[in-house]
Formats: sequence, C-alpha cells, structure tokens
Amino acid sequence: MSASFQWSRRQLVGLAGVVGLGALPMASALAQFRVEVSGVGLTQLPIAVAAFRGDDQSPQKIGAIVQADLERSGQFRAVDASGVSLDETSRPDVAMWRQRTADSLVTGSVTRLADGRYDVRFRLWDVVRGQDLGGQSYTVTQGDLRLSAHRIADFIYEKLTGERGVFSTRLVYVTKAGSRYTLWVADSDGENSQTALASPEPIISPTWSPNGLQIAYVSFESRKPVIYVHDVATGKRRLIANFRGSNSAPAWAPDGRSLAVTLSRDGGSQLYTIDAGGGEPRRLIQSSGIDTEPVFSPDGRSIYFVSDRGGSPQIYRMPASGGNPERVTFAGTYNISPALSPDGRWLAYISRIGGAFKLQVMELASGTVNSITDTSSDESPSFAPNSKLLVYATQQGGREALMTTTLDGKIKARLAGQAGDIREPDWGPFIKG
Repeated sequence: MSASFQWSRRQLVGLAGVVGLGALPMASALAQFRVEVSGVGLTQLPIAVAAFRGDDQSPQKIGAIVQADLERSGQFRAVDASGVSLDETSRPDVAMWRQRTADSLVTGSVTRLADGRYDVRFRLWDVVRGQDLGGQSYTVTQGDLRLSAHRIADFIYEKLTGERGVFSTRLVYVTKAGSRYTLWVADSDGENSQTALASPEPIISPTWSPNGLQIAYVSFESRKPVIYVHDVATGKRRLIANFRGSNSAPAWAPDGRSLAVTLSRDGGSQLYTIDAGGGEPRRLIQSSGIDTEPVFSPDGRSIYFVSDRGGSPQIYRMPASGGNPERVTFAGTYNISPALSPDGRWLAYISRIGGAFKLQVMELASGTVNSITDTSSDESPSFAPNSKLLVYATQQGGREALMTTTLDGKIKARLAGQAGDIREPDWGPFIKG
C-alpha cells in the first residue's frame, strides 16, 4: 500500500467483475480489531472505570470498551481500577479514588433480562468534588451492547470535556485479501465490522453521506470505474455516474443533495458536480491537467481538490460553483488526499517526503503544517466528526493497519486488522436522533 498507488488508482480504467451485494446486517467480519493506544498527551484527565457489575457474564465487557474509547480519544488517562466492582447505585469512597489519583470515576452494571435483552446502567462521579455527574440506562439487544458502551463513553466525554464524543459513530474502509475486495462498516474503534459489499474487482473511494445513512463509492465491476450510492441499512444501491471513461472520487456536498466527482467523459480528469439521485453532471472548471479528489468545505462554499496543473500534484481551493482556483499547499512537490475538519480549522493531507508518504495537518488560518506520524506509507486521512481525531491507513511494523491520531500526533491508536490490505477509511458523521 502506498500513496502513489492511491493517486493512480483513482485514474484506473478497465477491469471487469461481478459484485455480490448484501444488506449490512447479513455478514460480520472474520477478522476483528483490537485497539492499542500509544503516546502521552500533555493534559489528560485521569479517570477510573470500575468493572461493571455483571460484566463477567456479559458477551461484551462494557467497562473495558468504555475505558478503551476514552483512552483512544487522547483526552483521558486510565487510572487502575483493578479489583474493584461497583454498580451505579453505590456511592463510591471518593477518598480512596483520590488516593489512586483519579479525578473521575465510572461505575455501572449490565444485567441480562428475561426476554434476552440487556439492561445497561452507569453513573459518572466527580471524585475531586464528591459529586454525582449523572448517568443513563439502556435496554438493548445483545447486538447493541457495544453501541451502549460507546454511548456511555460519549456521555462521559461530553460531560468532562464540553465537546461531543464520537465513539458511537462509524467507519467505512476497504480491504483486499487475495483477489477479493470488501467494503466494511465498523464501529469507531474498528470492532463489529460488517460487510457492506464484496467484489472480485476493486472498490475504492468510499465516503459517508452527511446523514450517515449512505455511502458513495467507486466500483470496477463493469470494466471501468463507476460511482454508486449505497444505502447502509438495506444494502440497496443506485447508479450515480457511469459516463464514458472514468467516473471516480465522489465527495458529498454538506447538504447531501449533490456530489463532486471526477469524470473523464470530455477528456482528461476533470471536476463536476452531480445530483445525488444522478442525472447530467455540471462541469466546474477547465484544466489541461488532472483534477481529482474533490472535497467540500464544511460550509459548502468551497471545494478543495488535487491537481497537477503546476507540474506536480498539489492541493487547490476554488468556489463550489466553479471559478479560479488558488493553491493551498506549497511545501513539497507531491501533496494529495485532502480532508477537511468539520469545524473548518484544519486540512489533513498526504505528502511525499523523501520517498515516504506522511500524514500532514495544516492549520488553515495560519498555514502552519505539522507532520504527525513516524510511519512512511500513510494514506486516506479522514476527520472524526468532532474534529479532534483523524483516522488513516498505513503500514506499521510491516503490517497494514488502521490508525487514529490526535491532531498533534501525541496519542495514536492502532486498530490492527488480522488479514488483508486495509485501505481508504472514512469516518462517518454524527447520527441524528
């Protein structure tokens, strides 16, 4: 896997195959992920997550999932809570937890009900002030136990940081194992992966719709790249772009009504917008070079994209309706794969530096750029919907991996797949409701 392959594969033409398409709940991943967190942040909040009462009998260890979520965010440092089991009804001995250096404590329980569902409850405590910060309860099926744990972590994260948590959001990514390509939808920690699409031909450029209900992607099943939009819940899909030549690099407008795409129907790779239901595309710009990898700014007013119009791939910005582009990246001779943070503050991209492909983060207001990884095969960055984390694909220790990182690069978590090349992750939005 390399970023050079990433640039070229968006221009691929040809290839044939047959796609097997199923609704999302039908198949789960053979290879699950485990989370390995590394690094130390400057201002991490010390928190203890006591073992939930009933965790030993639960098919999902709720307390462990909550703790892993919080650690992965980079905002929390886990305090040892071994040997202690507390449910949400017990008032803790805050003096003991202060001695363990915890500022906060999570207690809870998970109970199997007579109908087979599970009752999950928790409570968050401010150990320093001895205050009850609230809690919640969920009645869920076994299949939603992990989701309940992520929602608990979201509650804790928001209560203690003032920012919305992203643990109950989802990822989409592609694996290649042998000659088989699979599009996966997974929890934000990489677990609970489920097959959305499988094909003997390449699947590339998956991207979530703004409402989190659909995924646009490119499939090579019809002897060339074609763009589809896939409904996650039902597995149904619709054809969006199958014009002469290449149809690639879909990117949703923030309102979900249209997509920016790269088409070669009129010669070269050029940028267009097209209605989310399909129809006739509208060309945005005229260029003698390759224009590709469009992405909308969060306010929908601008499109960032990659072009070699200056002789090498660089990132440019133009009005979403088309118009004169301005160059955004100037350091280095090869910059691709732009991703914008939902708060509009940051641009992440991949830069080739001395033969290595490195994840970069630019503060748009100042233009300051930081290289935040120590790996050399980074690709496809995507921001969490709260703009606090990035997910990307890379190689680490000779293995393909999904990674998350804080924007300063200080806290990284490896979501380590056990099989296949892992490519092109995209972090889904907050789910409304």
